Amino acid sequence: MPTLHETPAANRLHITIYGKRNAGKSSLINALTGQPVALVSEIAGTTADPVRKAMEIRGLGACMLIDTAGFDDEGELGSLRIQKTVQTIAKTDIAVLVCSSTELSQERAWDERLKAAGIRRIAVVPKADCSDVQAIAAAVQQELKLKPVITSAKTGMGIPALLTALARAVPENFGNQPILGGLVQPGDTVLLVMPQDREAPKGRLILPQVQTIRELLDTDCISINVTPDTMEAALASLKAPPALIITDSQAFQQVCKKTPNGSRLTSFSILFAACKGDLPAFMAGAQAVDNLTSQSRVLIAEACTHAPLSEDIGRVKIPAMLKKKFGDGIQVDVVSGTAFPDSLAGYDLIIHCGGCMFNRTYLLSRVRQAQQADVPITNYGVLIAKLKGILDKVALPGERI
Repeated sequence: MPTLHETPAANRLHITIYGKRNAGKSSLINALTGQPVALVSEIAGTTADPVRKAMEIRGLGACMLIDTAGFDDEGELGSLRIQKTVQTIAKTDIAVLVCSSTELSQERAWDERLKAAGIRRIAVVPKADCSDVQAIAAAVQQELKLKPVITSAKTGMGIPALLTALARAVPENFGNQPILGGLVQPGDTVLLVMPQDREAPKGRLILPQVQTIRELLDTDCISINVTPDTMEAALASLKAPPALIITDSQAFQQVCKKTPNGSRLTSFSILFAACKGDLPAFMAGAQAVDNLTSQSRVLIAEACTHAPLSEDIGRVKIPAMLKKKFGDGIQVDVVSGTAFPDSLAGYDLIIHCGGCMFNRTYLLSRVRQAQQADVPITNYGVLIAKLKGILDKVALPGERI
């Protein structure tokens, strides 16, 4: 878990370094960070699994630098390493393609793969002191249509230029997606209803709650935090109803019944559906619930890899809701973390968590994968509101106040 002063990994700019074995990827990472983050060796294949380093980089802010295995790796183990490298694409905001020779067939193939994923690419020619560096740079510009940055990890040459190129490549509005999405104004009173059941972490709040509270403070709102049991007492103590009530999805119906006239209602999960994912796609996906039957197959995807308890919303409560509505015959599969199927064939609906542990690029890649497979996808909070019959009463980020 991040400490109180750290930016969560999910909110960092993900920069991934790609290239052949011994191309100079690890040395480049070390030069960018000014630290021996990645192991450097003349032995090909030194980097096995992707190596991640969280850094604050001037001009870029909070970053996650990812060093990958060479995409020219060989053998059975090499194939596994390449698979790990492929998996980083879905999380990458900016790709740095390290080119160390004039033979660029593999770099060209990877550049096309990155381009197809909508990722901004920067080409780097390392080892500026090598005699053929200009020939490599010319080949890169001709074959990849990218003007490369020439660098030297030894002297630091080109590193400032690379940092400038990275800053220019940062996606528009990166990190500026508001959680509240225009649902509040300065001075508003906001009531946060947060159940503290067995799934609630002892002694702390979960990340969506923390980040929402912080944004409310930054917006100069008055934040009042309660549990469902103390909600009525909190409302009674106020002179006027709060402008907005935010609750955990599993308490939606209970809180909805207590929501006074003049207050809008939403959930943390719906807020993060808009902040991290594609809310219109999730809203459309929720309508697919009407087409489910006892023979349907549903995939539930969690970002967290925690050990589930008896009250787990993804593994216990949502499956129970589906089986109550459609019968025990409905098949519900659950995956967590990065374990997401390559093929979604056979699924009638995908239900994703809020994705607070994923960066937005990664969550959107799953939405695209579902859309390409023509499988509707929705979100915990949107689905629960739909099943409880209150989706039309829920305030959505982006709506006018």
